[in-house]
Amino acid sequence: MRELIKTAGLNLGGEITQRLQEVNPRTYIGTGKVKEAQQLLDEINEKLDHRNEGTCCTVVFDAELTPGQQKALENVFNKKVIENDFLGSDNDEVVKVVDRTALILDIFAQHAKTREGKLQVDLALHEYRKPRLTRMWTHLERQSGAGGVGLRGPGETQLEVDKRILRDRILVLKDKIDNVQKQRDLHRRGRKKGGLPVLALVGYTNAGKSTLLNCLTRAGILAEDILFATLDPTTRRVKLPGYKTHPEVLLTDTVGFIQKLPTQLVAAFRATLEEVKEADVLVHLVDVSNPCWRKQEVSVTNVLEEIGAGDKPIVRVFNKLDLLDSEDAEMLKYEAACSEDFSVAISSLTGEGLSDFVAVVEDSLSDLLVPVELELPYSCGNEVNLIHEVGSIEVIDYREGGTYVMGRVPRSLAMKLDKYSVGNIEGAEANGETEDEIDWAALGKGRHAKKEASY
Repeated sequence: MRELIKTAGLNLGGEITQRLQEVNPRTYIGTGKVKEAQQLLDEINEKLDHRNEGTCCTVVFDAELTPGQQKALENVFNKKVIENDFLGSDNDEVVKVVDRTALILDIFAQHAKTREGKLQVDLALHEYRKPRLTRMWTHLERQSGAGGVGLRGPGETQLEVDKRILRDRILVLKDKIDNVQKQRDLHRRGRKKGGLPVLALVGYTNAGKSTLLNCLTRAGILAEDILFATLDPTTRRVKLPGYKTHPEVLLTDTVGFIQKLPTQLVAAFRATLEEVKEADVLVHLVDVSNPCWRKQEVSVTNVLEEIGAGDKPIVRVFNKLDLLDSEDAEMLKYEAACSEDFSVAISSLTGEGLSDFVAVVEDSLSDLLVPVELELPYSCGNEVNLIHEVGSIEVIDYREGGTYVMGRVPRSLAMKLDKYSVGNIEGAEANGETEDEIDWAALGKGRHAKKEASY
């Protein structure tokens, strides 16, 4: 939470914690803690006044508040302002209450640069603000003339007008994001036709995903020590050093995850999260320099389960070894080597352990390839070239009937080249003999005598 506050551009003046068995339905925290927060706020403002550094005007909750709780807390913290001036919302000393969701949305709004990112953040902000509109423009309410004397009402209130405008804007944003999703679907189909495996970099925010992508591909994307530096997925074609199974792969950098990921973001960024669901292998980066890295790993796993990507092959990457002392780094390397799943310890900044990373990725992608034994006519030069690009060739021989190839290729390509297969001819002939022995259609029509068949 402290990192979120720092990334949002706020200065932390003080903090209060409380363990609750039951949430207060009105103010979320207990009434005593509300008074304690008010006292701490007054003390901070006194110190700031002595130094002429302004006032503390924001209270951040590490929880998701309901609109009613947020409004009740703002009324408590702004009690003096409301008593002095009924239109206290125009006062500079008004204290704003911000929950975890609003803070994350504000960070996303600051970092959104592309059209797609801005659309997704805009939709999430509108969904968040929809139940939190307040009556600030009552003087603009329309007067209704229906009903006669004594029965005139305020008519359509400005709050209802604002809600309708917000609702229409949400529909427009959803249509635009649907068009973005269609474009991404076209890009994914094009990548699938190429036959190259897709690796998606996933992990907690600020785990080093963009740094690893820059290290492997020289993509030149933004990689800073801040939360949510990357909002839009970036895909690069890369030839990993020493890689034998697949000569080339597609590497995709995705948006970082976080604990208690707001539901508005999951819904708005569904077009971006589709890249994770459609990937062949997920590369889960873990920032082992963070003391809470095991909790962060569990949080990412839970988010992957929520979006339907939990059954994908996962490569665990213990990143940022350069920030640990030598003893802890060696322990993590040993843990990764002894792990039964695909695990490796690296430093994406210095390049340490990248050779081991390539070997582990190769093992994880081995299930995507199937063994084939083909004899291709010499006119099928494009097919042989495609096998070189997307598969691995163990034996190649130029025979009288054509080019003999034995190796491993993606399953989709193996199905296309199945007519040139020479490894299953004997099995096909055996199946044919069985069908000749037991021709059930002919038996039904009485065309020849029944033969004994063994089951």
